[in-house]
Amino acid sequence: MGEQLRRLAAPAGSRAEDRLSRQAAAHTEVRVKLAASARMGLTDVEAALARMDEGRYGACHLCRRPIDVERLTIVPQARFCAPCQQVKEARP
Repeated sequence: MGEQLRRLAAPAGSRAEDRLSRQAAAHTEVRVKLAASARMGLTDVEAALARMDEGRYGACHLCRRPIDVERLTIVPQARFCAPCQQVKEARP
């Protein structure tokens, strides 16, 4: 509560600077998360390419059954068939 009162009592210029600082921090956070997501995506694609080279592409990592072609068309880097993916996502 005291922090809020301090911000409200601050001169308008200071409040604007605070707002700009918060916006810059938010933009930085978004950029960092996007970069991490891109790295994860690249890692997944590279792993799928390695599975292709090894002759293991399209086989589920859990049940070892083939992953449906429709799923691989949508998610080419998929490691799990749809049922195993659902089980994996349901775990905490």
